[in-house]
Amino acid sequence: MGESRDDHAAERRPLSAKEGGFLALLRWLPSSLLSAWAGKLAGLTWPAPLRKPVCLLFGRAVGVDFTEVRDPLKDFRSIQAFFTRALRPGVRPVDSDPRSFVSPCDGAWGASGRVEAGTLLQAKGRTYRLAEMIADPALARHFEGGQYATLYLSPRDYHRFHAPCDMWIRRAVYVPGSLWPVNRLGIEGVDGLFARNERLVAQVALSEGASPESPVDLCIVAVGAMMVGKVKLGFDDLTTRSDSGGAPVRDYPAPGVALEKAQEWGHFEFGSTLVVVAAPGRVSLDSRPPGTSLRLGEAMGRLARSSSGSD
Repeated sequence: MGESRDDHAAERRPLSAKEGGFLALLRWLPSSLLSAWAGKLAGLTWPAPLRKPVCLLFGRAVGVDFTEVRDPLKDFRSIQAFFTRALRPGVRPVDSDPRSFVSPCDGAWGASGRVEAGTLLQAKGRTYRLAEMIADPALARHFEGGQYATLYLSPRDYHRFHAPCDMWIRRAVYVPGSLWPVNRLGIEGVDGLFARNERLVAQVALSEGASPESPVDLCIVAVGAMMVGKVKLGFDDLTTRSDSGGAPVRDYPAPGVALEKAQEWGHFEFGSTLVVVAAPGRVSLDSRPPGTSLRLGEAMGRLARSSSGSD
């Protein structure tokens, strides 16, 4: 379930009685089944004459900028295909500073800051444990004192995610879970939301020469949400909502899966969230007020000198 920019404004009003009632109802609904049905509906193939009108109707309803869409609307066979659309070349310029750490997606800033006592801020008054989100208590200790940023995608956003810098994915982990909505209702009403929803965790090294035994520098967590069909990787068939029965962990031969800065490596089928967590001294993030828009390729921090190899 997507969210608008206003959902993440710096000053939040308390949930209303109506919102609280709806949240209580969600606790009784079979969210996994509902999300599976929504995914199937979004994946239905439309007859060729209806494809452009359906895309226009959906896109206008959520506020899509059609000038950025690469492919003709008549070529999208389903709402899902349109939702995971590619962008026209050049519409997302990438910051050229070799030390810049760029946004991996379109979206808006959520909570950000420093990892303290193993916790991250979800919303005012609510925290969650990093160890539970990444499903690795030992690795979580390595990130103590580091920085994190939460990036929300709304239904109108481009829904592919990219590398924030040159990096190597050492391991990818599928963590099963719930499917709460990732909007104001869920963020303010569900404890530990990002440690409860289904998610894919990428463990990332920033140095090609790093020892395979050394701790990783980043964790990038793609969090699923209610009405999200799946989170998919571009270099592996590992996915959320998987019924294949395959291993939920992928370890890649050293130095890992190589990705250049701004290279695509996965996508959401319907909107959700990325949480980026950096080990101490590796990345300095430029935290901004919740609700601040950002775009793929826009600088959101800087790499430590040792990460970029520059002076």
